[in-house]
Amino acid sequence: MGEPRRTILYDTHVNLGARLIDFGGWKMPVQYEGIVAEHNAVRSSCGLFDISHMGELMVGGAHAADFLDHALTNQASRLLVGEAQYTLMCNDQGGVIDDLYLYRIAREVFLLIVNAGRVQEDFAELQRLVVEFGEGRTVNVVDESNNLSAIALQGPSSRSIVQNLFNMEGAIRISQPAELEKNQIDAFIFNGEIVYTACSGYTGEDGFEFIAPNSVTEALWQRIMQIGQQYELRPIGLGARDTLRLEMGYPLYGHELSTEISPLEAGLGYFVQLDQPFRGRAELAFQKKEGIPRRNAAFVMNEKCPPPRSGHEVYQGDDLIGNVTSGTQSPSLNTGIGMALIDRSQAQVGTTVEIDIRGRRFPATISKKPLYQKS
Repeated sequence: MGEPRRTILYDTHVNLGARLIDFGGWKMPVQYEGIVAEHNAVRSSCGLFDISHMGELMVGGAHAADFLDHALTNQASRLLVGEAQYTLMCNDQGGVIDDLYLYRIAREVFLLIVNAGRVQEDFAELQRLVVEFGEGRTVNVVDESNNLSAIALQGPSSRSIVQNLFNMEGAIRISQPAELEKNQIDAFIFNGEIVYTACSGYTGEDGFEFIAPNSVTEALWQRIMQIGQQYELRPIGLGARDTLRLEMGYPLYGHELSTEISPLEAGLGYFVQLDQPFRGRAELAFQKKEGIPRRNAAFVMNEKCPPPRSGHEVYQGDDLIGNVTSGTQSPSLNTGIGMALIDRSQAQVGTTVEIDIRGRRFPATISKKPLYQKS
């Protein structure tokens, strides 16, 4: 395996007193002052995340849009320049190779933000699909992950902070980054380099993600922190990123998604365009027609108990009906929450199940996503 890689911001995290862990082949901050405090900061004000462990792939060429329609479940060709969408790449069996965010940054150029542990697999798969796509069609796939870093600014105050970040207008569609709406992206100049700025995130809060050359990433981080002082902006680690996404019911690859779990089983059918001839479509169309035996469901614990964790068994009476895929103690709801892959018949909202935690069973209720609702 070798030593975990370090992001451009590694020394910054050390200087901020972060506790670092190995994650997806990277040395990443799991927390600074504490997961609960950081979680609450994002919900109430604002937080800044280093997400440079994520991968960045560029797909370009005259036939890039048609190619991505073939490779991904959500129709890429319908995106206008400056628009983005969540999507998935499946294998022939309908299992998920990766889930990712797709940005159209030019008419013939797309930026793919992929999971840290899947960069090599995704890149190899896309290259293979280019060959399968056919000769005579112009498509280029380039891995820019070693050249680019990424930062996420999330929370109610993020729009006020980003308003003062750049001096020049966007190059794609808008003047100021605060004008960006959800799933829109633009390009701004920072210290002489292009920084792609998207209104997207993984927390359920208003926010922005920045994809920048390594050379300006540290300066960008420091500038955002400087502007954010008046808004009590705090650095946020992976621990709070996980609790935030779980409260929203957002999937994490390797937990709610894998090559053995289809998008339909994960409850992501909205992002699967079955009228589009993408790879894995036939199997997913069959699953939709015949019905899936299991489904991802969110749950809330009914009483005080240790936090549910990935792998814990889920029961309905004496019957084992599935397993927890992700679980935690929710700082916002002050109770245990999670997601589980369970028998579809038991995945209805309002159903009571039991989670086996450390050899004891505790009641939980299948609940609608998102689990956290803003007041």
